[in-house]
Amino acid sequence: MQRIKLGKSDLEVPVICLGGNVFGWTMSEADSFRQLDVALEAGLNFIDTADVYSRWVPGHQGGESEAILGKWLAKGNKRSNVILATKVGIEMGEGKKGLAPAYIEQAVEDSLRRLQTDYIDLYQAHKDDEHTPLEETLAAFDKLVMQGKVRHIGASNYSGARLAKALQVSKDNGLVSYISVQPQYNLVAREDFETHLLPVVQEHTLGVIPYYSLAAGFLTGKYRSKKDADGKARGGTVGKYLNDWGWNVLRALDEVASAHKSTPARVALAWLMVQPGVTAPIASATSDQHLTDLIEATRLKLDHASIQKLNTVSTPAVAAKA
Repeated sequence: MQRIKLGKSDLEVPVICLGGNVFGWTMSEADSFRQLDVALEAGLNFIDTADVYSRWVPGHQGGESEAILGKWLAKGNKRSNVILATKVGIEMGEGKKGLAPAYIEQAVEDSLRRLQTDYIDLYQAHKDDEHTPLEETLAAFDKLVMQGKVRHIGASNYSGARLAKALQVSKDNGLVSYISVQPQYNLVAREDFETHLLPVVQEHTLGVIPYYSLAAGFLTGKYRSKKDADGKARGGTVGKYLNDWGWNVLRALDEVASAHKSTPARVALAWLMVQPGVTAPIASATSDQHLTDLIEATRLKLDHASIQKLNTVSTPAVAAKA
């Protein structure tokens, strides 16, 4: 599997990142272990999770995904073969949220314990915390890197302006700097990243690991009508795409997939992998077919005409008219 440097770091990652949000949510522990084994065997060893996964499930506290990953890592001494990314900042309970130094110090210890490891390859601010000065947050991350508990840091859900400011704060204060950003970016959600974040990414040579790469499953083609989304775990999330514009995007995906003897999911990921700035799209898999699509997407080379067709049908200007 092709590998690429994550920003200016020494991390060489595969061109697809396996999303861990489904572990302990829509996938059992046993199925998660099996999927992780297959992914690792295929060379897909970059895994992204977060401390808050999957707190939204009734009866869960958060940390379920990390705990499953930790058990899997402990089986067969896999840690040195995995590039592990997790996140901090979204509420985990009373007083457990944000990017204040004291909370980061507590949260990283909790994540390390659940993951059964003594270091995290990429520790990411899950979302911006405007109540905590950037200097304090970055100093806390700097301390973790100096201690060897974290190798690199990244940002998720930052605006372009705040990301640029954070990078300047690191430079001005001699602190560790974000090497990557994790934005929402896919064929049907382009404008924010391309307009506000991409210029910062390119100026500072950051890695980009987009989440919702398949638009919560919409770009797989599984939602062909509003009825298809009714009662589904992510039915509400995809609702904004269930319109004429969204159907046109799916139609173009179908046409390109047919021409390449492929699937809409593979085409959507292949398109994303060749977009400026993108390092490794994050995608989750809840079945063997989904995982096969992720692996095969890394081998799919789209021709210029196919890329242009997808660019045109999904352009933000077209979406705005829908």
